[in-house]
Amino acid sequence: MEQALTSDQDIVLEVTDLVKHFPIKRGFLQRQVGSVKAVDGVTFRVPGSKTLGLVGESGCGKTTTGRCILRAIEPTAGEVIFHHDELGPLDVVSADPETLKRVRTNVQMIFQDPYGSLNPRMTLLEIVGEPLTVNRGVRGHELEDRVAELLRVVGLHPEYMRRFPHAFSGGQRQRIGIARALALNPQLVVCDEPVSALDVSIQAQTLNLLQDLQEQYGLAYLFVAHDLSVVEHVADAVAVMYVGRLVETAETEELYLNPRHPYTEALLSSVPRPDPTAIKKRIMLEGEVPSPANPPPGCHFHPRCRYATDECRHEVPILREIAPEHFVACHRADVLHLAGVG
Repeated sequence: MEQALTSDQDIVLEVTDLVKHFPIKRGFLQRQVGSVKAVDGVTFRVPGSKTLGLVGESGCGKTTTGRCILRAIEPTAGEVIFHHDELGPLDVVSADPETLKRVRTNVQMIFQDPYGSLNPRMTLLEIVGEPLTVNRGVRGHELEDRVAELLRVVGLHPEYMRRFPHAFSGGQRQRIGIARALALNPQLVVCDEPVSALDVSIQAQTLNLLQDLQEQYGLAYLFVAHDLSVVEHVADAVAVMYVGRLVETAETEELYLNPRHPYTEALLSSVPRPDPTAIKKRIMLEGEVPSPANPPPGCHFHPRCRYATDECRHEVPILREIAPEHFVACHRADVLHLAGVG
C-alpha cells in the first residue's frame, strides 16, 4: 500500500491528536477527582479505498476512537477531518448539526454485536431502509427495491425483508448490519470488531464479503480488531494502540515482518501459524495492563517491557518515522532487533 499513512493523495479521514477523557466524579456533589484517559493524542490517516487496521488489547481505546470519529462520543480535544466528496474537508469535532448530518451519511459504522445492534421490533425492511427514509425520503416501492438490492449485495434473499432479526443466525445478522451501513453509499465505514462475535468459518465469509464490497464500491475501512490474524488478512496498513496511545503504525507486511516496538513484537508472537513443524516462542508479558485512569509516567508500556531503561520510565516517547511509512513511539527503536512473523 503506497503512501498509506502520510500522503495527501486520496485521503478520506485525517485524525490529529484526538483525545477523549472520561471524568471520574465522587462524593455527594459529584466533584471531578480525575479522568480516564481512554484516547490520549491519537493521530492517523485513512486513504480512500484502503483499510487501516486499529489493533490492541481490550480496553486500549480502539472502539472509543472509532466512536469519536463519528461523534457518537464527543471528543475532549483534537481534530477529525473528513474529506467529503462534494463539500471538501470537514472538521467533524466542530461541525454544526446540519454539517454533522452530512458527514454521517458518508461515514457509517458496523457494530461488534450482531444481536444488540439490530432492533428486534423492526423488520429487515425497516432496519435497512430507515437510513434511506430519514436522510433521502425514500418510501414505498422505491424503498423496497433499494432494500432488496442491498440484501442481494450482502448475500441475503430479498424475500427475507419482512422477517424480524430473531429469525436469523449471527452471521446473517451481521450481513444485515453491513447492508444498513451501505444504504447511503458511504465513503468510509468504521468496522468495530465486526467478526469477533462470529464462528471462525462465518468470520471468513464476512471478511471476504467486506473485501468484495470494498473493491466494488471503493470503500475505505477503519477496521478495529484485537485478532491480528484477521487484521493481517484485510488491512493495508496497521496502527497499534496501547493504553490510549498509538505505539506503532506501518504497512501490514512491514509491521508483521519487521516490528519496531516491543509491544507489537509481543502481540505478533501470539499469532497462530498453520505450520505444525514451526517452533514459535510466545512472549508472555508480565504484570497487568495499566489503568487509563492512572497510567505510569514515561512510556506507558515500560512496566511490562523487558527492554525498558530509565529513559523509558521518565520520558514520553513521540511517534516518529524510522523507515518510510513506518512510525514508532519507542526510545530504543533504532537499536532493538525484534522478531516478527516469519
